[in-house]
Amino acid sequence: MRVLIMGLPGSGKTTLAEKLVEELGKTGPVEWINADDLRKENDDWDFSPAGRIRQAFRMRDISERANELEMNAVCDFVCPTVETRQIFDADLTIWLDTVKTSRYEDTNDMFEVPSAEEYDFRLESFEEVDEWVKTIADLVDILSIDSSE
Repeated sequence: MRVLIMGLPGSGKTTLAEKLVEELGKTGPVEWINADDLRKENDDWDFSPAGRIRQAFRMRDISERANELEMNAVCDFVCPTVETRQIFDADLTIWLDTVKTSRYEDTNDMFEVPSAEEYDFRLESFEEVDEWVKTIADLVDILSIDSSE
């Protein structure tokens, strides 16, 4: 299963991913793919539309390889446009709608608010994040079992 945690910079994607990976790791192998770490590894800091599309393909390909190894993949990255979200093609999408603007004006300008069909969970605050982590992890476990049968 490929889980996308998306939202503007500063929305808490990495924090949520870290907690979700820890919870999922209790029941099976999980790969955490962080967009900033992947950009650093590839020395690719291009945040243009073309760079964002390249990053979406990169994140998708790495998460697919994790799935082939029977690992859940948790990916946290902005994924700012409908096109990047379609390229990534998540099994489960969590939109962190906890900030309305980021410190990066170019990202704010590019970010397309996802439609209700584009996400499975929308978190507007971190007040109950631990409960959300448990709920999401339980759902990932159930869906992973169903897809392997």
